[in-house]
Amino acid sequence: MLKQRIITAVGMALLFVAMLFLLPSIGFAIAIIPLVLIAAWEWSKLIKIDSTAGRVGYLIVLVCILAAAAFWLGMPDSFQPQRAHNILLGAAALWAVIFLWVQGYPSSSILWSPRPILGILGLMLLTFTWLSVVSILASDYAQWGLLVGVIIVVLADVGGFVAGKLFGKHKLAPLVSPGKTWEGFLGGMVFQLLLIASLAVYLPAEISFIKLSLLVFPVALYSVVGDLFESMVKRNSGVKDSGALLPGHGGVLDRIDGIMAALPLYALVLGVYSS
Repeated sequence: MLKQRIITAVGMALLFVAMLFLLPSIGFAIAIIPLVLIAAWEWSKLIKIDSTAGRVGYLIVLVCILAAAAFWLGMPDSFQPQRAHNILLGAAALWAVIFLWVQGYPSSSILWSPRPILGILGLMLLTFTWLSVVSILASDYAQWGLLVGVIIVVLADVGGFVAGKLFGKHKLAPLVSPGKTWEGFLGGMVFQLLLIASLAVYLPAEISFIKLSLLVFPVALYSVVGDLFESMVKRNSGVKDSGALLPGHGGVLDRIDGIMAALPLYALVLGVYSS
């Protein structure tokens, strides 16, 4: 199982890096739309949309929302960063509310578990994720900025997995995700220190260790919230994985849950650093 997980992870990483640096920014943004739609399909299953027609309709609604958002933001020729900033600010605030829901589970489920609310949430969160990618690629940091953002999430996940397996004893959120531990959480944060130290070597001197920490650690924390939120929704729905597309990992949602929460905040902070 671990070998399969590693092989799949390496394959995904190579494909992601190749697409990111070989495609133009708008080409990459378009190329990941099928991935967003697969995630939406898995989400529709999680929220118990049972009919194929209903799931296809859900995807069509998402495509319309993405198209409307792209038009409103002036893509591809006249991107409006301030409009994107306002949307992502709302996304970061929504994830802060979701954190409160995770803390209050299972009593909080009365607020978010009705199917219409989960349906709207899925559309919003996937749209925010895609817009985060677009916004980062349109910033001064472009492809390298997006790569670092994804690495933050990956290291939080890998560090949590490794430290949790080796040292995990104290449950982080037993009612939401019994497998996650405080030791794993701290391991993910230690991995962020390694990333910050590595970035500090190559980035200009004006981007200090403190600035990097103020960027990396909040984003890593948000990625943990995204992971816990999907675990909470799956637990509420009575399923283990969102899908089976990725051997050893489950579904697409199981791989991008942390990214969904982290990238809007990451894009916001990058925008501050760019201004």
